[in-house]
Amino acid sequence: MVRSIDLESLEIFRAVATEGGVIRAAQKLNRVQSNVTTRIKRMEQRLGRSLFRKQGRGLILSAEGELLLSYAQRLFRLADEAEHELRSGRAMGSLRIGSLESTAGSRLAPILSRYHREHPGVVVELVMGTTGALLQRVAQFEIEAAFVSEPFTADGLSTLKVFEEELVLITGRGVPPVRGAADLAGMTVVSFAAGCSYRKRLEDWLGASSLLPARTLELASYQAMIACVAAGTGFAVVPRSLLLALKAAKEVRQHELPARVRRNHTHLVWKGEPSAALARLQEILSGKAT
Repeated sequence: MVRSIDLESLEIFRAVATEGGVIRAAQKLNRVQSNVTTRIKRMEQRLGRSLFRKQGRGLILSAEGELLLSYAQRLFRLADEAEHELRSGRAMGSLRIGSLESTAGSRLAPILSRYHREHPGVVVELVMGTTGALLQRVAQFEIEAAFVSEPFTADGLSTLKVFEEELVLITGRGVPPVRGAADLAGMTVVSFAAGCSYRKRLEDWLGASSLLPARTLELASYQAMIACVAAGTGFAVVPRSLLLALKAAKEVRQHELPARVRRNHTHLVWKGEPSAALARLQEILSGKAT
């Protein structure tokens, strides 16, 4: 059986990466320089990759070194959490998760409030993004988990269905009832950038009727999108729950979408074995926590 990289070697690697060189890393770790150099060379030989490259008198991480450091940081965090969990019986440390803006705005406040109340030893960091961007960050261990929306492909990721959403088409209040995609001909679609799952669902619906929007206006927030639609700029697809959360339902006209388009689910996705902190969140989402 081939031995895997041990945490001690990863600690030496991390010290060289953060200190920018072998000399300072050896001083920090209270080791001789030759030992640090040897351990790094053995890791590079084992992996068949150069982890550092020289820059002046110091060292900086190679692309492969950056990837290994992201894994190392996660392993150290999991090791710390495991020790805290076993010693105290409580989840500790940090939990960095991603979310769609719509989910954060309409669904997460009571969940995160309960999580904070039940697990005060965990610091939760929430980052926003589109489904596509969040999936990529989870796959690269930049975040531990993310709330994403259908449709998506989760190769190598675990998923938990958590929320059911009803999508609604919105236009300015003066627009006549929209009974089909053809009624939107010549209008502008207002949406997030490519990678947004709601945009993908809208484009698939329009494409099935061989309809292309006159133009696309990409914005970075739902508040801006709803304001533009209300002003008569075009049309958009948003979760009905978000309109209610933002108290914006009266600012726009809502049009019902076909069932295959309006019915949608939000999932929590993660990669690998969840940390103790993430497991506690999953328990709350699954309704298993007492």
